[in-house]
Amino acid sequence: MIDQTDTIVALATPQGKGALGIIRLSGSGSVEMVNSMFRGADLRKASSHTLHYGTILSADGQLLDEVVVSLYKNPRSFTGEDIVEITCHGSGYILQEVLDLCLQKGARMAQPGEFTMRAFMHGKMDLAQAEAVGDLIAAGHAAAHKLAMQQMRGGFSEKIGQLRDQLIHFASMMELELDFGEEDVEFADRTELKQLVAETLGLINELIETFRLGNAIKKGVNTVIAGRPNAGKSTLLNRLLNEERAIVSDIAGTTRDTVEETLNIEGVEFRLIDTAGIREARDQIEAIGVERTLQKVREASLLLYVFDVSDLSAKELETDLEKLSRNDMQLLVVANKMDRNPYAKANEFVSDHLQEDQFIPVSAKNDMNINYLKERMYSDMVGKGLSENEVIVANLRHVEALQKTRESLLSVTESFELGVSSDLIALDIRQAIHHLGAITGQISTDDLLDHIFSNFCIGK
Repeated sequence: MIDQTDTIVALATPQGKGALGIIRLSGSGSVEMVNSMFRGADLRKASSHTLHYGTILSADGQLLDEVVVSLYKNPRSFTGEDIVEITCHGSGYILQEVLDLCLQKGARMAQPGEFTMRAFMHGKMDLAQAEAVGDLIAAGHAAAHKLAMQQMRGGFSEKIGQLRDQLIHFASMMELELDFGEEDVEFADRTELKQLVAETLGLINELIETFRLGNAIKKGVNTVIAGRPNAGKSTLLNRLLNEERAIVSDIAGTTRDTVEETLNIEGVEFRLIDTAGIREARDQIEAIGVERTLQKVREASLLLYVFDVSDLSAKELETDLEKLSRNDMQLLVVANKMDRNPYAKANEFVSDHLQEDQFIPVSAKNDMNINYLKERMYSDMVGKGLSENEVIVANLRHVEALQKTRESLLSVTESFELGVSSDLIALDIRQAIHHLGAITGQISTDDLLDHIFSNFCIGK
């Protein structure tokens, strides 16, 4: 675990040339360090949340740059410590010289995410909120930004805290009973506890179910376009993107390798992957392409299976879907070339692997039903979308902790039915409390914290 008591420094803006660059310091020595190289106001006497114009002098007393210094004194700062930010001109030389001055005066370079880790350690935010800071920085589109902002404001943490507090109350009552075991005293109402466990399980299941939405918003939807050769996969990709991205030809097997592009639908990124046609390969290159297609399908969150509705039979379609579909993957079957067979009906193709509402009739060549397909892609993966106050799970660590919490509470429910002793029931409740606490950082380890914050950028 890194030392949390010394003063740290880092470049808080991206590397490279720019109009301005910001160097951030945090720690008890940050004000004194900057004051010793700054010519302007006396920062030691200045109030918190103030800006000061002046100059920075080099180690030999030469003028290095004109700067603005921002001052945030503890505890009213991001980290809960004294923070000083030096806004310089964006010259790489100037920024490196100022960083070197700070290091010479006793600061050390910050580790990735160390500023946010200090904010967590000083109680400025819980662990789930701290992780949301990283998500906010990484957000590449509107929906991911909105989700990260919701998480950072603490809605998810508040929900987890409420569940944990309720379980702590009952666990303490049950453990109090154990202290009075010989007197046969009952402090915890069993009926009320059973109801609480049932309600908590319901809420946890709801939160776990939101992970598909949260993960889709945060990371985008891995979407594979697959099907037999000459089904119109590349034409469909072009229509979805509204540009001629993939080569289109009447010759079957034109696409030999994957073609990948990003489609934004209502703020959610769909990573479209056009693949080689699935058939018995006729040469080594095509065999490699088909194998890559099957690998991409295995990794997909959403499969758009495209078939020529004028050429492929219902039996052949069922055979293909049996090989490709998975329970943990969303499937939309795109019946392409409807202009050639306008009387084809969804119920003619329904099978064990295809429900009627998964059948999307289109004519990619004529741009027919493409907008409806986009609507279905969005609704099937995102549902009704992200409402203002909805609590969404978007972090794999969080959903794994919720799943462990569920397992512990299911053990509590089973113990009630079997008449298991109170001490064992209390143990399972404590396990559930532990897993919930791991989400917000009330229960944490140094290894866990190092792992989480090591994925942040240096200046955050």
